[in-house]
Amino acid sequence: MVISKAWVLKKHFDGFPKTSDFDMKTIELPNLKDGGEQKLLLESVFLSVDPYMRPYSRRVMKEGDIMIGTQVARIIESKNPAFAVGAFVVGDKGWRTHFISDGKDLQLLPSNWPESLPKSLALGTVGMPGLTAYFGLLEVCKMKPGETVLVNAAAGAVGSVVGQLAKIGGCKVVGCAGSDDKVAYLKNIGFDEAFNYKTVKSLDEALRKASPDGYDCFFDNVGGEFASVAINQMKKYGRIAVCGAISQYNESVPQKGPYVQIPMIFKELQMEGFIVSRWSNRREEGLQALLKWVVEGKVKCHEQVTEGFENMPMAFIGMLKGENTGKAVVKV
Repeated sequence: MVISKAWVLKKHFDGFPKTSDFDMKTIELPNLKDGGEQKLLLESVFLSVDPYMRPYSRRVMKEGDIMIGTQVARIIESKNPAFAVGAFVVGDKGWRTHFISDGKDLQLLPSNWPESLPKSLALGTVGMPGLTAYFGLLEVCKMKPGETVLVNAAAGAVGSVVGQLAKIGGCKVVGCAGSDDKVAYLKNIGFDEAFNYKTVKSLDEALRKASPDGYDCFFDNVGGEFASVAINQMKKYGRIAVCGAISQYNESVPQKGPYVQIPMIFKELQMEGFIVSRWSNRREEGLQALLKWVVEGKVKCHEQVTEGFENMPMAFIGMLKGENTGKAVVKV
């Protein structure tokens, strides 16, 4: 018998999450049986913490539920011939150390995954955040060579990939982040212009200085005031991909206006919200493209790794505070 540890949502978040909103519990897992549906026993190796967990927890969870989330897990017992013991998979099984599965909701790591590449990247650049950048740029922004792309939260898991994919696509890329170290990181991975939004005197002036002609594409991870300022600097027929709104996730009282209609009308802008699961039928295409660019060194990866399953809440809260550069993961 295997004992699994799991973090549950003790209390729905009110404003910014606190460690007291979580509770750890243990679960006894039954032994696998021949002929039953539960044919796989897995142990989590890396767990993801992501911004989406904050708004989704209210939408899809009840108090007492295991926290939602994705992991890279290793198969430690198998009665399913499609999954060998020792193989690594990606699953959406929440914050837990062990779980049982019938395999239908698991994705094997790509067969051409190099042994030298960290498996944790399947939660980041070669996983959901990377796919979000890939499809958001190609299908929503419809970026073209020679265009100028703006991305905020640019040093995060999604934003850092957006900037590098836009460079591969022949675009000029402008990014902003919340510390000088993160700005230096953006320059290091190829951003043409980058600035610290917390220290500039005027966001409007900083955006104008970075690209006096304006922006063709805006990949928005932040929303709020930043988006309100940026929309006025879009070029005619510009495209805005609304990926996230992290500036608003922890607000107890919803933010008000300003309103987007006038710049959208006169500049004839397209603004579209999206969730990456829309392109689940093209997941393999996206993963193979991202894996190829990572192996070739065209896309660089940075991870913020927290050691220890007991530190899941702390890693999640730190990520929401912007303490991570690149993808935040927890090593069990």
